[in-house]
Amino acid sequence: MNSKVLKTLEYNKIIDKLTELAGSRMGKDLCTALLPCDSLTEITLKQKETSDALSRIFKKGSLGFYGLHDIRSSLKRLEIGSTLGAGELLHMSSLLDATLRVKSYGCRDTEESSQDSLDEMFTSLEPLSPLNNEIKRCIISEEEIADDASPTLKGIRRSMKIANDKIHEQLNSIVSSSNSRTMLQENIITMRNGRYCIPIKQEYRGQFPGMIHDQSSSGSTLFVEPMAVVKLNNDLKELAIKEQEEIEKILADLSNLAGMEIEKLYNNVTTMAQLDFIFARANLSKQMKGSEPKFNEKGIINIKKGRHPLIDTKKVVPIDIHLGKEFSLLVITGPNTGGKTVSLKTVGLFTLMGQSGLHIPAFDGSQLAVFEEVYADIGDEQSIEQSLSTFSSHMTNTVSILEHANYKSLVLFDELGAGTDPTEGAALAMAILSNLHKRKVTTMATTHYSELKVYALSTEGVSNACCEFDVETLRPTYRLLIGIPGKSNAFAISSKLGLPDYIIEDASNLIGKQDKSFEDLISDLEQSRITMENEREEITALRQEVEQLRNRLTQKNEKIDKAKEKILEQANEEARKLLQEAKDFADRSIKNFNKWNAEGGINKDMENERGALRERLSETESKLSIGNKPKQRKALKPKDFRLGDAVNVLSLGLKGTVNSLPNAKGDLFVQMGILRSQVNIKDLELIDEPVITGPTLNRTGSGKIKMSKTASISPELNLIGKTVDEALPELDKYLDDAYLSHLPKVTVIHGRGTGALKNAVHTFLKKAKYVKSYRLGDFGEGGQGVTVVEFK
Repeated sequence: MNSKVLKTLEYNKIIDKLTELAGSRMGKDLCTALLPCDSLTEITLKQKETSDALSRIFKKGSLGFYGLHDIRSSLKRLEIGSTLGAGELLHMSSLLDATLRVKSYGCRDTEESSQDSLDEMFTSLEPLSPLNNEIKRCIISEEEIADDASPTLKGIRRSMKIANDKIHEQLNSIVSSSNSRTMLQENIITMRNGRYCIPIKQEYRGQFPGMIHDQSSSGSTLFVEPMAVVKLNNDLKELAIKEQEEIEKILADLSNLAGMEIEKLYNNVTTMAQLDFIFARANLSKQMKGSEPKFNEKGIINIKKGRHPLIDTKKVVPIDIHLGKEFSLLVITGPNTGGKTVSLKTVGLFTLMGQSGLHIPAFDGSQLAVFEEVYADIGDEQSIEQSLSTFSSHMTNTVSILEHANYKSLVLFDELGAGTDPTEGAALAMAILSNLHKRKVTTMATTHYSELKVYALSTEGVSNACCEFDVETLRPTYRLLIGIPGKSNAFAISSKLGLPDYIIEDASNLIGKQDKSFEDLISDLEQSRITMENEREEITALRQEVEQLRNRLTQKNEKIDKAKEKILEQANEEARKLLQEAKDFADRSIKNFNKWNAEGGINKDMENERGALRERLSETESKLSIGNKPKQRKALKPKDFRLGDAVNVLSLGLKGTVNSLPNAKGDLFVQMGILRSQVNIKDLELIDEPVITGPTLNRTGSGKIKMSKTASISPELNLIGKTVDEALPELDKYLDDAYLSHLPKVTVIHGRGTGALKNAVHTFLKKAKYVKSYRLGDFGEGGQGVTVVEFK
């Protein structure tokens, strides 16, 4: 890619932003050297790397590359057998710390997680923890080696400490001595040339035995090493030499250890720099709210809501641009400062960024084409030194573009043909665009020439576009409208700015009829476009409203269905409870009727029970029929009844037969099983069924009672978990029901436990008149935990 277009489209400013986001010097160098490429495979790989890094940032947060040092020069020295210094080894340790941190960041949480393009890089990193730990153990800082780096070093430093202590002890005794106190300039111990000395006055030079190492600038003070500490100083000097030799040996050993891992260290430093570079691209995408563009080699560009990355995000207006499918040449017209140049630069800069592996600030699904070269003639490049006017400089660029551009190039012209006679300029611009169009060069050009608008309208594969301008506010909207030629709006703008109407009218008369008609046509098209856009917005709003109403209706219907189901469920449950209560009450009444019948027939207790039963059944029926209209039935007369007619007693909910004819009040007796009761004809309903008569046949309801009991009674009763007081009433009712259902035998489950429940059951069974026999269960029946009862 030519360097001129990188500068023209301000690609270098994007690179500056990218470089700031890198964490290491090597990463910054890679960012600075980033250039667009024209290989679709390489572009796709770089884009995938950027996307994968961005995905990891969103999932795990940002990744820091601090501590990453360029140790490649140190590795070169290791290759030839050199020993590294403490600082170089510490830089190596810092690199290995960063490597461990980055490798941990790159680890997958689960094995099922899908792989991405960065996994191989993260996997290839080797933290070399043994080497790193050994460096940290031996080296504290660039100036200090740890005492424990080796036993020899530890011994030497112990000896040095002892020697130091002896020297200080000896010197302190000299300084504090009354004999030498008058000779001392100051009562201090100092060091000169690596040896301990004390300051002696010049006049006592011959009286104080020792070696002179230095004197003050005035000459009044001599720094003398007393003879008593000369040997100790010599010993200390020898120990210092041994210490340095041992340190060099330790550094050599560490260098040898590092030398065994040269390849892994090389891989670490290059891979870490590459990851730093990739994550810088991802962070730039996050900063710009970018997305990965899809690339093709068909010359198709389709940018959705693209935002120029160098314009303030609060001010930039997203634009939609498509090019290369229906047309390969786009002519953009409109007033100055309307956004034409920004549109050109956006397409060009997006192309350069995308082909460099950078995301573009646009919506997902945007497409870019792979171009071998991008040429741009944008801006005023007039040169006083070269005696070039604006037109000349533009034409020089244009000539170069025409020489080098081909079908794999993207060409951008700003104000093509400007700076000279409008007629000639328009003709040149049309000829240049026509030439590029014939050669199938993807081209975008901005212009004010009406001739180019006509050319775009009349030429296949060429389209007009305009930058929208609001005449009322005299401000551009910066929206790019493809397929519509733009107006210069010079007259409208001048009028708004206060130019007298008569001057504008004179200017209008000076325009040729053809030009005026064309401007009117453009104006009509613009008005039609605005109308269509307004209608489309209204339709969109209506569609959204309809969708919202439909969703609300659907939700409402769902709520109604759920409420309906819940209400029905509650109603069914309530009905079941009411019916169960009525059934239980009727069962108890029938049991009492059977008992009273055996004791001597109908009595006062039976009449009371019958009344209570009728009242309870009526109450139950009224509860079940809440909200329902009473069923219409035929009014009956006394003459409608005959002896033996089957009737339904509504208040009792029982069936029976007519036992006597109605009296004057409409009262008659009805036989309902063992119950004979007087009822009024208003409470009766005739049943259409044949009357069965016979000399020995008594019609009763017992058969029907027996059937209903048999349909619901179980051959087993489970009393486990109940107390004796709870179990015996339930056992009594159950045995009555079973006996009425004509079951031959039943099983009572009482469990083993303490035996109290079993004994109570057996005691009750002994007194039951309808129990023929009972026994404990056999093997396979439940054994001692159940009692089998046989009825008479």
